[in-house]
Amino acid sequence: MIGQTSILVIYTGGTIGMVQDPKTLTLRPLTFDILYKYLPVLENFNCKIDFYTFDPLLDSSNMNPSFYIHLASVIEEKYEDYDGFVVLHGSDTMAYTASALSFMLENLNKPVVFTGSQLPIGMVRTDGRENFINSIEIATAKEFDTPVVPEVAICFENKLYRGNRTSKFNAEHFGAFVSGNYPILAEVGVHIKYHNHLILKPNFKKLRALKVLDENIAILKLFPGISPNSVAAVLNTKDLKAVILETFGSGNAPTVPWFLGQLQEAVARGIIVFNVTQCKGGSVEMGKYETSAGLSKIGVIGGYDITTESAVTKLMYLLGCGYSVDSVKQLLQTSLRGEMTV
Repeated sequence: MIGQTSILVIYTGGTIGMVQDPKTLTLRPLTFDILYKYLPVLENFNCKIDFYTFDPLLDSSNMNPSFYIHLASVIEEKYEDYDGFVVLHGSDTMAYTASALSFMLENLNKPVVFTGSQLPIGMVRTDGRENFINSIEIATAKEFDTPVVPEVAICFENKLYRGNRTSKFNAEHFGAFVSGNYPILAEVGVHIKYHNHLILKPNFKKLRALKVLDENIAILKLFPGISPNSVAAVLNTKDLKAVILETFGSGNAPTVPWFLGQLQEAVARGIIVFNVTQCKGGSVEMGKYETSAGLSKIGVIGGYDITTESAVTKLMYLLGCGYSVDSVKQLLQTSLRGEMTV
């Protein structure tokens, strides 16, 4: 059919693409030549659906920057051939991959919808069927011949989230994700209700896939009683360029001299320290309390309401671009892909 919408489904691995062997009862990867056996309703979609399968398939716990680069390269290579992309991915680190892709795919003007499931698609009560079908429909949605959702998103349990605003917070319920600081982009009921004012707008520029990521970062999660040796071990990591400091509440941390002294010494060595709250909702407000004012004075950068997942991948992306330390600090406090509220 001339003008028929076309979607590329990219299967990277994860629970959604597993079926149970009737003899051994073990899970094995689904081959897409039998996908229509489990999802015959796909025949009713007025669109062309093609498949790309990673080899080898990866559990999401094994995803890393090399995988992000591979995935971005596939989308870049196939970008002009398809109207949208659906990425089947394990849920455990989906928020990291979706965040990474949001930064790496500059000038994205087509949907890249991540989805997965808590139960394999071959099981009777699987959530995978609904998540998959919803994702296909969202990826094909257009208004005035323009994609409705031209950004990286996650579709799970009848909700569509901005990818770089999400965190996985539940390993048992079908509603596995939360977006504590940004409303959902769409909700699926009898109809799909899009919240257009919340969705990024297309700029109609040519896609650029930025495929250099710098992994020389670390996360320092604070807890009551953290020791000087623990902090020093992180801050003195070989080749370290940046640290995500997971603080309490609205960006608070101990005011003891040894702690601030170690951070100040790291900042003086050119290490970027990025203050991100441990809370799933709320924002870092540097200086609101005495316990965060000290961090601001020594050069720690406030992360507003960015998630840890997005902070990790944004730092990898910015450092990979080769920006100066001062430029990285400035861009960390700038919303590049709707990842934070400044």
